[in-house]
Amino acid sequence: MTGTFRPGNGAAQRGGAQGTRWAPGDQILWRYRDHAPGLKGPVHICRPVTVVQDTEELLAVWMAPGTECVKPVLADGTPVHAEPLATRYTVPRTTARSRWFGAGVLKLARPGDPWSVWLFWEHGWRFKNWYVNLEEPRSRWSRGVDSEDHFLDIAVYPDRSWKWLDEDEFGQAQRSGLMDREQARRVREAGRAAVEVIEEWGTPFSGGWQDWRPDPAWTVPVLPEDWDRTPAHMTS
Repeated sequence: MTGTFRPGNGAAQRGGAQGTRWAPGDQILWRYRDHAPGLKGPVHICRPVTVVQDTEELLAVWMAPGTECVKPVLADGTPVHAEPLATRYTVPRTTARSRWFGAGVLKLARPGDPWSVWLFWEHGWRFKNWYVNLEEPRSRWSRGVDSEDHFLDIAVYPDRSWKWLDEDEFGQAQRSGLMDREQARRVREAGRAAVEVIEEWGTPFSGGWQDWRPDPAWTVPVLPEDWDRTPAHMTS
């Protein structure tokens, strides 16, 4: 069931950016900005999500199946990954609306961590894997969080094995000038820190989140027309 995007019990007025917290059931935007210093690039990924938990230790949100999102595409509408890797980050791009047609995704982020952890299920709630998305620590604003993707990722499986993902894209981003040597070093360092958490089976992998289920009363958030709005104030 869908309807008008609704921030919940005054979330837009309370404002995550003012240090207060969103309540379970509030609807916010989880966004990624294109690469530019200080999270100043244009928004090129936007996903409306429902807040599961928002505490000093963890922000957890749910992206429901069928959610309308914004994603980057090539200027002619071609999917980004259809472009050869050598020119993938240099050809002109735009954004397009699309729907998330897979099973839903639970996203978990600890404040200050340069990654978030996503949980994927098959249809029928068969747990598939965790996915560590290396990214800029999220900045909060009144209607959601903004980050910048760092290309490199890690897949983590139910048997606790793991593997690096997208190392080819990580390398190409550096060759294309989207990431300098120092930033690439920090991202790789963050990845190694995440691997330490995985190998120790720390939070959130040990938290039993794979058994979590969404409230059946929750509606699917609608993508607002001003999804690319630039917030006046942001905090970590």
